[in-house]
Formats: sequence, C-alpha cells, structure tokens
Amino acid sequence: MNFMLSPEIEAVRDMVGRFMQNEVVPVMEDFEKRQEFPRELIKKAGEAGLYGAVFPESVGGSDMGYMAAAVIMEEMARHDVRFGSCNNQQGGTCPSCIYTAGTPEQIKKYVPNLLAGRTIGMMSLSESGSGSDAAGAMKTFAKRDGDVYRISGQKMWASIANETDVGILFAKTDRDAGAKGVTAFIVEPKKYPGFKAQPIDLLGMSKAFRTNIVFLDDFVVPVENRLGEEGEGFKIIMRALQPGRVNVAAKALGLAQACLEDAVRYANERTVKGQPIGRFQMIQNDIAEMATAIEASRALVYKAAYCMDNDLPSNRIAAIAKYHASSTAKLCADKTQQIFGGYGLAREYRISWMRVYADMFFNGEGSANIQKILIAEDALGYKLADRHHGKTGLRDVRRDDVGAPA
Repeated sequence: MNFMLSPEIEAVRDMVGRFMQNEVVPVMEDFEKRQEFPRELIKKAGEAGLYGAVFPESVGGSDMGYMAAAVIMEEMARHDVRFGSCNNQQGGTCPSCIYTAGTPEQIKKYVPNLLAGRTIGMMSLSESGSGSDAAGAMKTFAKRDGDVYRISGQKMWASIANETDVGILFAKTDRDAGAKGVTAFIVEPKKYPGFKAQPIDLLGMSKAFRTNIVFLDDFVVPVENRLGEEGEGFKIIMRALQPGRVNVAAKALGLAQACLEDAVRYANERTVKGQPIGRFQMIQNDIAEMATAIEASRALVYKAAYCMDNDLPSNRIAAIAKYHASSTAKLCADKTQQIFGGYGLAREYRISWMRVYADMFFNGEGSANIQKILIAEDALGYKLADRHHGKTGLRDVRRDDVGAPA
C-alpha cells in the first residue's frame, strides 16, 4: 500500500482548506448564534465538488474515489466539524442508497441535486428502542394504500431532518419478518403531509445543524418513491453503512487533528513562571500521545479508503479505522481540554464544543462496542468480518442506464 497521496488528492486537500477558511470559518459562528441552517453554504460546498468524490461524472460527481472523499472529510472537520456534519446526507449514505438501489429515473431526479447542494438530504434509520438492532427492532410501519404508502411511527437521531428536502427513510412493510421486512423509501417531507421533525436539544452540539426526532402520522410516500423492492431495505442500508464508517472515521480524524493544533498553539502561548507551558513534561507527554494516535488513525483511515477504492475486503478495516479514529478524537479532545484548563470550558475556544462531538463519534454509523464485537469475533475466528465481500464501492456499481445530469 502506498501511503503517499497523489498530487491530485493533495490539491483537493488544499482546495478544501481554502474553501473552509474563506467561506465557512468566518461566518459559521454567526449561523450558530442565530440558530440558522446555512443552506447557501451547503450549496457553495456542493458547487465546489465537496460532496461528489465517490460518484461518477454522469450524476455530477468527480469519480475521484474514497481516498479523496476521506481527505475532503478530514479537512472539513479539521476546520469546523459542525459544517462537516451534513457530509453523509449530501455526499454519503443518502445519495449512495439512491444511486446503488434506485431506478434510472430516481437517480436522475435526486442524486445530482444532492451532490450539488441544491437540495438537502437526510438518512433516517434509528428509532428510540432499536439501538444497534436498527432493522430487526424497527416499529415504524408502511402500509400500501393504492398508489401510495402511508407511514406511521417515530424516528430518532435524524440529522437535519428539520431542513431536509429529500431523504431516505426505512420502515417495516412486514412486521413479522424481522430485518427482511424492512423497506427503503425516498421521502420528500416538504411535499407530502404527515412528517414532523422536532430538534433535540443536545448539550454543546450545533444549533445550526440539528439532530431530530421525526414523527410520522400517515406520512404519504408515492409508490414510485419506494427504493428497491419491499423487504430490500436492510440490504440497501448495509451497503451504505460501510463507506459511512470510513466517512465518520475521517471526520473523527479531522477533529483530532484540530484538537492537537489548538493544544499546540495554546501550549506555546500560555506562560507559567515565565515560560510556555509546552516546556513542561506533563504537557509534552499529552502532545506526544495525541500526535502518535493521530498518525496511527490516519494510516487506518487511509488504508480503509484504499481498500474500498481497489475493491479489496474492507468491512474489517473500516470497523478498525472507525473505532480507532473515534477513540483518538476522544483522547485528543480530553487532553486538549485539560491543557486549556478552565478556558477549555469557555465558548470562545472551540474545544468547548469539539469535546462533545468527540463523544458523538463513538455512536454514529455503529457504536464503538459494535465495532469491537466485529473486530474481536473476526480475530477469534468466530465470524469473519469480510465473509460477504463483494463490490462495495460506488465506483464499482456502474450505472450505464443513467445519463448525464440535467
């Protein structure tokens, strides 16, 4: 494996850094204070190509692959992890579900607009009592009624559902079939009645990008918006979650790097007894541990992306990368907040809210404990993580039936 990034991907990293510094960082805090969703910034990011790295040019992507997508996500999170929180909805699980399982008409209608940031995406799978058995324990039910489905139930942890134009929502169409009874739907909450998103007040989390409870009361979804056949929802979401883990791992890596940079800056500026606190061995110990963990996480994240780009078994390495990177983010956030001392709790320093995001990465796209079970059972020989290896990357799902975007 070549650990040196290509000049093209390094150029993408530089472009993303400039975009974040020029367009996002100067205004993001104002959006937070107003509790306003930055829809125009999402559109600018889409126009800049930040969401289409793994999608072919026929639907508005750049076809650069998962390594480029990981670097883009890492750099976005390094500058402002809050803005990076919508990456999965715009360029990850939401459009990838449509691209891999949708009809040519569905793909043409929805995917290019999501990648371009013209519409806001959503992924809604989790429920309050389902935990890691999201499919099997699902209670939300979709009943066929002529040429529409009527969906009733409640969803949890639906990011930016209060702003979404187009999303993927999973519901049971057969209550007694377990995971095999789950069906995927393309939903348009602003177009059809019965959908209500209520933001959850999460301590320290973004007020611009909200996480929501979704209430569904005979929510109408036309039959032509079903994604795949009835009962294929679990297969569709599992195909999307593996790349999603790499995305979350890259996001955690970017956050960890941001923590280290803030810690180094503060350790060199803050003086005690006439010298920077970075001269003290306890601080140096923390900096060394952070830097080492980050380098290890970066190698794992890039290896997972490399495997996906080259159609190599990647479920195991994606789980390892996600677990290690989220652990690294938590380690770096904890140590950075300790280095800042009391100032680490002050809103004027971003470590005060980055600390909360570090905790969140333990749960997104599968909890840390679920990743450890997968890793351990593979190591013990009980259940091979890559036993179902097949083509998993979007670049391997060539949709010759989809023409260029309008």
